Amino acid sequence: MIGMPDIDLTKDRIRAAQIVLPCADINNELLFFVERLGFRVEMISPADAPSVAVVSGYGLNLRLETSGEKLPLVLRLGGDFSSLPFVAPREIVSPDGVRVQFFDAESLVEIPDGTQEFIVTTASGENAWSAGRAGMLYRDLIPGRLGDRFVASHISIPEGGEIPDYVHFHKVRFQMIYCIRGWARLVYENQGEPFLMNAGDCVLQPPEIRHRVLESSAQFEVLEIGCPAIHATHADHALTLPNDALAFDKIYGANQRFLHHVAAEAVWQDSQIKNIESRDTEIKRASDGLADVRLLQATAEASFPVNHRGEFLFYFILKGGLRLGGKAGEVYRLNANDCFVLPRDTSYLVEADEGLEMLRVNLPADNF
Repeated sequence: MIGMPDIDLTKDRIRAAQIVLPCADINNELLFFVERLGFRVEMISPADAPSVAVVSGYGLNLRLETSGEKLPLVLRLGGDFSSLPFVAPREIVSPDGVRVQFFDAESLVEIPDGTQEFIVTTASGENAWSAGRAGMLYRDLIPGRLGDRFVASHISIPEGGEIPDYVHFHKVRFQMIYCIRGWARLVYENQGEPFLMNAGDCVLQPPEIRHRVLESSAQFEVLEIGCPAIHATHADHALTLPNDALAFDKIYGANQRFLHHVAAEAVWQDSQIKNIESRDTEIKRASDGLADVRLLQATAEASFPVNHRGEFLFYFILKGGLRLGGKAGEVYRLNANDCFVLPRDTSYLVEADEGLEMLRVNLPADNF
């Protein structure tokens, strides 16, 4: 039995309880509890390939965890344990073998140190589509996720119509969504009535802003980039959107504001690169300098070096193609829906075809 002398002080801080259920297939288990039994989703992580989900119903909170093993019963108790004047035990065991785990209900977002890697992901490669949250299909664009620091997902909703989504929020440091094709109707906390996000539009989702996807066109596709890679998505069943409050300039976590960039209202401008035009999404301003997101297009063939001094540089090809060359002489031919990540302090050469259009995301905003 571990840590029992301190349990009297610990129990005063318990606010919630979860029973852990190991699952061989978490998606099937979620469908069973939600659709057959009427439970509702409280949390899911990660959204692109769920391995953990919390559902509630009838006075129970169940934590579904992907596992191929049959494990002893686990009871998780959440509360405020971080402020205890001693190192509280994280697990104790009952006399009959029930494992009791303690977790902080309001834990901080942990950002892994991450890695710097050169990664090329092609649409014709091995990264197949997989089922994710709310019936969406996900394609992992950064295998390995740079040491779990960043995730980039190509998300597809093949069939249009209403989306079985719910009001939710993400425990993140950074998250943006760019619409590749089609449209979706979205609603965000404090931002008024639902609006359409069309191809070419993007949004910055500040940490923990409540939102919901209402409906989409057929063949709707978006690019979603987040930090950290593994983060929790929590449901907020108490809030109905749209809500009455309007606070368009509200500052959310990490000093960020919500932003909806509308492509139809944006202006292309000459960049510092010959034959390359740039479109600023203004995410640099809305994220308080954390990130910069721009569209680049080639008005004619162009050649230019790419490198950076920051933590993350990502390119996603929207139209056309390019050749990407490295110092070792390797050359990659990339086309629409292909992407690449570059490690810092390493220069590569881009040879762009006329008509190329791509999205560039870099953190921090000024990392060149």
